[in-house]
Amino acid sequence: MKTIKETIKEVYSGVVKDTPQSSGCCATNAPNQASSCCGSGSTETELGFSEDYSELEGYNPDADFGLGCGIPVAFAGIRPGDTVLDLGSGAGNDVFVARSLVGKSGKVIGVDITPEMIKKANDNKVKLGFDNVEFILGDIEYLSLESATVDVVVSNCVLNLVADKKATYENIYDVLKPNGHFAISDVVVSGPLTNSISNAVKLYAGCIAGAMQKDDYIATIKEAGFNNVEIKKEKSVYLPDNFLLQYISKEELEKFRASRVEVLSVTIRGDK
Repeated sequence: MKTIKETIKEVYSGVVKDTPQSSGCCATNAPNQASSCCGSGSTETELGFSEDYSELEGYNPDADFGLGCGIPVAFAGIRPGDTVLDLGSGAGNDVFVARSLVGKSGKVIGVDITPEMIKKANDNKVKLGFDNVEFILGDIEYLSLESATVDVVVSNCVLNLVADKKATYENIYDVLKPNGHFAISDVVVSGPLTNSISNAVKLYAGCIAGAMQKDDYIATIKEAGFNNVEIKKEKSVYLPDNFLLQYISKEELEKFRASRVEVLSVTIRGDK
């Protein structure tokens, strides 16, 4: 049986190889719900949470596969000259926007576990001619960066895929300089998911099954040492029946709807 990390690598490498930008968000919304996108196409990667980056300075459409769940750089307080680290950087979407904020005097580092994403990101970097952007193939659970070398950490819909979130946030704390901070967009839930949803490995690649309950997620960040932890933005995401029925029975779906558990996209900021 494939491990969760093997599944994640396979799914996201497939995004680069087989389904460029069109693999992102697409589906219709439920009434009064935030944008969702689980329907036709590659359901493993249709997260339904992606937001529009196109008006941001530094945006590069070749780096945007619509796989995020927020815009963390918008809340990151990035300044000229900062060193910024993007965890799970994909093809470089947040990296290139952050680069426009740090300017020529700063630096942006992206780390991703998928070789195909790193290759795509480096191809984009070469096209753009940036010499202060670096992409590193690596596992964000085991960061190899030196301690206290980064001003700001950002991440977009990635940390929920990590098994040990507390250890990952402790690593973020370690690489941040004194008075550094993070701004991270992620997926959480407002209550317990059914066993069938939680155990569906492919859903990890869609940011759902690995999502913690919101209060537990915030507590985990604080346990890692962070102060002033604040949710800067939150929205509910509707998961269509036809998507969930790929993983659970009709009876389980009815129970899930009756529970009124919500899947939430949140952007959180915290200080070292």
